[in-house]
Amino acid sequence: MATSKNFEYLGNTFQLQLLNQIIVDKDFSHTILDVIENEYFENKYFKIIIQMVKEYYLKYDHTPSFETLEQITKSELQQAVASKIVLDTIKKIKDAPIDGVGFVQEKALKFCKQQELQKVMGKAQKIIDGGEFENYDTLEEMVKTALQVGAKDTSMLDVFSNLDQVLEEDYRHPIPMGIPGIDRLLKGGLAKGEIGVILAPTGVGKSTVLTKISNHAFNLGFNVLQIFFEDNPKVIQRKHFTLWTKVHPDDLSEKKEEVMKRVVEIEESMPNKLILKKLPSDTMTMLQIKNQIRKMVSDGIKVDMIVLDYIDCIVPDKNLGDEWKSEGSVMRAFEAMCHEMNIVGWTATQGNRSSISSEVVTTDQMGGSIKKAQVGHVIISVAKTLQQKELKLATIAITKSRIGDDGVVFENCKFDNAMIEIDTESSMTFLGLEEQKEERQRQRVRELLEKRKQKETQTNN
Repeated sequence: MATSKNFEYLGNTFQLQLLNQIIVDKDFSHTILDVIENEYFENKYFKIIIQMVKEYYLKYDHTPSFETLEQITKSELQQAVASKIVLDTIKKIKDAPIDGVGFVQEKALKFCKQQELQKVMGKAQKIIDGGEFENYDTLEEMVKTALQVGAKDTSMLDVFSNLDQVLEEDYRHPIPMGIPGIDRLLKGGLAKGEIGVILAPTGVGKSTVLTKISNHAFNLGFNVLQIFFEDNPKVIQRKHFTLWTKVHPDDLSEKKEEVMKRVVEIEESMPNKLILKKLPSDTMTMLQIKNQIRKMVSDGIKVDMIVLDYIDCIVPDKNLGDEWKSEGSVMRAFEAMCHEMNIVGWTATQGNRSSISSEVVTTDQMGGSIKKAQVGHVIISVAKTLQQKELKLATIAITKSRIGDDGVVFENCKFDNAMIEIDTESSMTFLGLEEQKEERQRQRVRELLEKRKQKETQTNN
């Protein structure tokens, strides 16, 4: 790595002193060795020495003395010339004059960040020179990662911390879906950092459910970003207008003045935002989606919920060479993004071919990789027979839930795609549904036997 003039004060002399402190000060070595990389050092022999130090540390949980380093060098380095240079370098490190121990240790973390940024700068120049515009988002993420080197690990939590908050009755602070029966079983809905998935065959009503969720969250005062890939933006707008006015989509134009009056009233009375965004399918990555949220934040809008219609249109940030792995990685990236940005995430995914004719769609009928089903807090499926479609009914099931009850079926609930109306007042378990099917089968057998008996009686008479 070439030395930058802007960072000369953390150059060769500093690195010599840093190595000295890593070996001499055991407490300091505990804090820095997990962060520092061999490649951060510009001198070839510094890299060899820090590698030896790190290997010894991993094995014995403390750094080696200078004498031990010399012994390791003599026993492991086969080339006499290299061995002599390393031994001379170890002596230089041992004898390095330390002008200020505090300064060296204080700047150690900054040194690590500096070197990471230098790596990014090199990659950035290649991207710029090559005109690789599609990699700009990746570059932004690389810079962010470089600046987070050595950051405090916030994922570790003392079990006794935040007792008051943890023991609050409403400790999750969920955002309801607006479908009471399901919200009740999800203990109020999804909380920030959690994701939910709507699973259904093509044309059943995934967008209907997601639009209802978006609309309800907005009505409660939350900022919502609703992203879609296939629908016309005007179609989504009209769905929201129907939800607010209860006017059938076919009558919106005819009742234009009435609709506009109501919509304007809502706009003026609500301080929050419901942002619709149409994006191209099969080219967007989750990183690019994240940047859409960042743009809203930079515009002064703190996003509370993202609704992504639908996850199958997102491509992975990296080519994994395996479609099934890729699909799983996209869902994991979605969950990670929602956790990192502290937002509720809703999306949808297609059911496979067998789901089209199913009375109840289950998790194993998810299209593509089953790895998608392993991620997420809630999976809700929607199924419709031809008769149900005609009657504006559907069977909704909670097939997976980390939050509350799952294995629950809402059979023949009201599901009006046009009016965006979903009613789940009645419910039963998967077991109850099977028992009901068996009872219906037994009833049909009894009816057939009764008809046969009546026919035999008539024949005998």
